[in-house]
Amino acid sequence: RPPYSYSALIAMALHSAPGRRRTLSQIYQFVAENFPFYRRARAGWQNSIRHNLSLNDCFRKVPRGEEDPGKGSYWTLDPNCEKMFDNGNFRRRRRRR
Repeated sequence: RPPYSYSALIAMALHSAPGRRRTLSQIYQFVAENFPFYRRARAGWQNSIRHNLSLNDCFRKVPRGEEDPGKGSYWTLDPNCEKMFDNGNFRRRRRRR
């Protein structure tokens, strides 16, 4: 299992995208292509991705434009949360006791 949280995986996907935005299926595709663990894993990780997107305030849903047909909205990273992932620091943070 990769040492990254689901929110970090999502942030990586968004950072690497042109325009720093992706659809849900593009986020799934990024994770599966870059982390072989998730290619072999059952689909439960996709539920966790959706859960993080909808409940984490760092992720914003952006509607598609009229000139951009297709299914689903885009997801992007809230500018206030960009600092959390500065310098490519996507690793899990250690929990304080």
